[in-house]
Amino acid sequence: MNVIEIKNLTKTYGKARGITDISFNVEQGEIFGFIGPNGSGKSTTIRTLLSLIYPTSGSATIFGKDCVQFAPEIKKEIGYLPSEVFYYDDMKVKELLKYSASFYKKDCRKRIKELAEIMDLDLNKKIDDLSLGNKKKVGIVQGLLHEPKLIILDEPTSGLDPLMQQKFFELLKTENKKGATILFSSHILGEVQRLCNRVAIIKEGKIITVEKISNLKENNYKKFKIETKAKLDKNYFNLNGVNNLEVNGNTISFIFRGNINDVMKTIADIEITNLWIEEPDLEEIFMHYYEKEA
Repeated sequence: MNVIEIKNLTKTYGKARGITDISFNVEQGEIFGFIGPNGSGKSTTIRTLLSLIYPTSGSATIFGKDCVQFAPEIKKEIGYLPSEVFYYDDMKVKELLKYSASFYKKDCRKRIKELAEIMDLDLNKKIDDLSLGNKKKVGIVQGLLHEPKLIILDEPTSGLDPLMQQKFFELLKTENKKGATILFSSHILGEVQRLCNRVAIIKEGKIITVEKISNLKENNYKKFKIETKAKLDKNYFNLNGVNNLEVNGNTISFIFRGNINDVMKTIADIEITNLWIEEPDLEEIFMHYYEKEA
């Protein structure tokens, strides 16, 4: 059974780009990734799906019901975390969450307390006194307090420190095991790889492909930045799998796809002063993928 079905969804803003013919399904009990560079159309798709904005054409259903026609009914079973959260600054956290819970006509006090403990959130603080990360925690608790059947997350980890991100991922896995379906939007490949079963890749408002995360994991991209004692010729790293090669003085950087041991053997033959190996963001690793699709 598909919890979400999107068919040829299009949203235009006059001459400005929106989304065009977006189509994908999210199965019940799945953690589905929605990935692409910033500005690629992820938030527009999600806001259209939630009827926060209306589509120009196409259709979308949640729980088998049209997202526009049955929007109020559907939203009772959805937990949504937008990419940016804004609140009434003068309210205390517990007052805001109590107000949010009132829309669901159920006692959420125990649930709010449990989630606040997991996310290390002080319920007695005023919203205005919270950091960006703590405001994001409020959004997480707010989105999950009614134990929704469908959780929709738009760039949910921005503002969270690495330790809190880990706690958040564990929380999502727990909710998924309890039966919740999750749509997870991100521009960070590592987040999607850790959580999701399948992914839809979007570029410039259009879906490029929908595929299993196992296929993406086979494309083991890494971002290298190397400082060397002596300046290197650009052709030194002329290896299969090296892309986006840049040389700036004694610093060389590139994206590598393939067996990391091949690169390490090449690095071992030179004298280096520093080395960084990171997971690149999607803007970098999919640049050549996008060019191929074009």
